[in-house]
Formats: sequence, C-alpha cells, structure tokens
Amino acid sequence: MEFYLTAIMLGLCLSAMSLGIFITMKIFSIPDITTDGSYTLGAVLTAVLIMAHWPAWAIIPVVMLAGALAGSLTGIIHTQLKIDALLAGILVMTGLYSINLTILGRSNVPLLNVHTVFSYIHPFSSSIYNEAITGLIFVVILSSILGYLLKTDFGIAMRATGNSGSMTRALGINNNAMKITGLAIANGLTALSGYLVAQYQNFTDINMGIGIVITGLGSVLIGDALIKWWNLRSIIAQLMVVLAGSIIFQLVLAFTLSVGVDPNLLKLVTSVMVLLIVSIPRLRANPA
Repeated sequence: MEFYLTAIMLGLCLSAMSLGIFITMKIFSIPDITTDGSYTLGAVLTAVLIMAHWPAWAIIPVVMLAGALAGSLTGIIHTQLKIDALLAGILVMTGLYSINLTILGRSNVPLLNVHTVFSYIHPFSSSIYNEAITGLIFVVILSSILGYLLKTDFGIAMRATGNSGSMTRALGINNNAMKITGLAIANGLTALSGYLVAQYQNFTDINMGIGIVITGLGSVLIGDALIKWWNLRSIIAQLMVVLAGSIIFQLVLAFTLSVGVDPNLLKLVTSVMVLLIVSIPRLRANPA
C-alpha cells in the first residue's frame, strides 16, 4: 500500500509541471521542450540553497523566477527571432544543462539530514501521510491561483490567443507578449515541481529532467481524455482533471513496476503509455 502512496505523492509533486504543460500544450499548442531543463533548474537551485541553509519556503520564489526566466527566453527566441517553438525549447534546454551543472558543481547532491518543505507539517507518525498533506496544500494553492488567473481578463485574453491569434490581434492584444508570459508561467510551475521532487526524493541529479516532459505530457493527455469524455467546460474543472491525470499516470507506472517489469525499462514503458494515450482515441475516431 505504501508503494502506491509513494506514487500518489510523486504525482502530487509533479502536478505543478502538469499544469505548466497544460498551459503550453492545450492553451497555446506549443510543444515546449524547455520543461526538461527548467525542471532540473528548479531541483538544482533547491539543492544549492538548502545546502546553504536557506529556509525551504524562501526558495520557492527564487525557483519559480528562474523557471519563468527560462520560459521567457524560449518565448523570446520563438516570437522575436521567429524560430520554431520546438527548436527554441531545445536550444534553451541544451543551454540549461550546462547552467545547471555549473550551479550544482557536480553531477548529483544528496539532501540528507536537512530541513525541507516537508518538515513543517507532521500531525501523523508516518512521514508519508505528512508529506501527502504538504503536497495537497501545494496542489490546492496552485490550482486555485491558476484557476483564478485564467478566469481574469488577462487569463481570458491568454486563452483566446491560443484559440485564435488572428482574432486577438484584431482586438489589439499582443500575441507575442501573451505567448512569452504563458511560457514563463508554465516553466515557473515546472521548476516548482523540480523543487518539490528534489526534497521528496532527498537528492538532486543533473540528469533527473531528461524525458520528464513525456511524464507531464502523459498526465495532460489523460486529463484531456477525461475532459472530452465528461465534456467539461469550466477551466477549474479542467485543471482538477489534469491534476488527477498526474496522479493516475504515476499510479499506472507504479502498477507496472509492481507486476515485475524491469525498472530499467521504465522510460520505455512511459513512452509506450503516452503513445497509447495519444493513438487509441484517434484510432477509434478513424476506424479503417
């Protein structure tokens, strides 16, 4: 049972990244590979600052700002230099690898016997329940703030930009600024996931972000399938379903490991799962 609770906890930690990918993929239709680099950036800054005895709560704005800057850079390269969004994300992600390695100073840093964000709340004797409460608090706060933001005039303009750029341009909305802002918010959330996961697993590794975008994409696609199935219109409901998709995805991976699949094949299993999630609805909609 604790094995699946761990999977749920990891899903909660990665839910911020899922919300970020929801913004880039479902609102702006931008395949943002910056995620791999900004996720690691969040974890790297967390490790360095915690080892420098910063309070865990004080690291949050630093991490989110760093992720937002990475996302903004991708947006600027895409909108101002007219470079394809996918390539822009790859360029920034590649550059972030060297930046992350320089900041961290070595390939990995253990975070043992340090005060983390999961140390503040401990009403239960079992640490996994205490960590789950902290994770839930983060999820509730993030989803509430993001849901409110997307329902404001600014959020509606951002969503409209993704739906019809020509219409918003005619209304005087700066589409480029909206895309840059959206990418900044998305990567700020992704960096926050790196912050949470680094403290949850008690170490930071320079390669921990490789392929993480696939995990986030799988979560969003599960959420998107449920959104279409239940015909959800409310943006709050859509965000809730995406959060549920993050947990479901981790539970499926946990089940895969529990039935005896080699952990070395986990990345392959993840890729196949995402492929199935993407392809099955299309095959059903277009039968031979």
